[in-house]
Amino acid sequence: MGTGLWTCHPRAVSYTQAMLRSILLGLAFLSPALVSATAEKALVEAGKFTEIFDPKAGEKDPWCINDHTFIRGRDGTWHVFGITHILPVDFARDPGKNLLHATAKSLTQSPWHKEPFAVTADWNKYGEWLFWAPHVIRHNELYYMFVCAGNKHGHQYKIHLLTSKDLWHWERSPANPLLTDGFDARDPNVLQAGKRWILYYAATSKPEGGNHVVACVTSGDLLHWANRKVVFTHPEQGTFGGPTESPFVVRRGKSYYLFICDSGTINVYLSKDPFHWEFQDHVGTINAHASEVVRDVDGKWYISHAGWEEGGLSLAPLIWHDGLDKADASLKPGG
Repeated sequence: MGTGLWTCHPRAVSYTQAMLRSILLGLAFLSPALVSATAEKALVEAGKFTEIFDPKAGEKDPWCINDHTFIRGRDGTWHVFGITHILPVDFARDPGKNLLHATAKSLTQSPWHKEPFAVTADWNKYGEWLFWAPHVIRHNELYYMFVCAGNKHGHQYKIHLLTSKDLWHWERSPANPLLTDGFDARDPNVLQAGKRWILYYAATSKPEGGNHVVACVTSGDLLHWANRKVVFTHPEQGTFGGPTESPFVVRRGKSYYLFICDSGTINVYLSKDPFHWEFQDHVGTINAHASEVVRDVDGKWYISHAGWEEGGLSLAPLIWHDGLDKADASLKPGG
């Protein structure tokens, strides 16, 4: 779950501070050749962001949206599920127990229609303290929602699975929790790689804290996950928050792009291996928060932006400069 400028957390930093930190760290690790190439032209960038959904519109209370996911149903309806709170955010009042749900007939229409909460966390019955940063995929006519369920005590957070046949009615998986990790393991993102599935998530190098990392586990059936490994390590150390939130992986041809959130900045890294990215392989910077990548039915690429105190949900065209527009990609049109 993205934090930074959009929280009331002690770690909150300004956008300018986050940018400066990223620049200084980047200069320390980038090779001169890569710095030169990056300065000339990033491999990916965003166009202008346009708000498509305001969760507080028509509401008595000022609801907001943070980390979220897009999925298109079999009937052509687009769905968004995401973290939601009443502003100002007060974790003692509500750590984020309800999942926001909104729908639209087309991806870029404005406004989207707000629906009743998709699901509400239940600690006593299901061991769910909160619902953060859902990610939904479709496989074999079933929709799979991977979501951080947190923990009532401590920072060994759990990632749970819910399934649905129609994107309206959700059932908890008996396999829950799929994984438990720290510090505050969260922000799941799932990618299919051959016959395996890879679940990426934000964590730290040690359960008690350390380098901020993107870790992953793998599965053959989307239910049972194992073989934890770290796929990206950031030089910054800490516990909550950090510069590796909201990981999202996109494959274009044989190139794998890792998008991660550092406060108000999305940093993009490139690799040929879906299990390994280096800090110096930075190929793009986008001014956004808690972003997801999505493709419309016509194949056009978009990137989203949302945050606790950043208004509603926005979309911008995602522009690639890698020469791979005709290559096979992990995200299909309308997927």
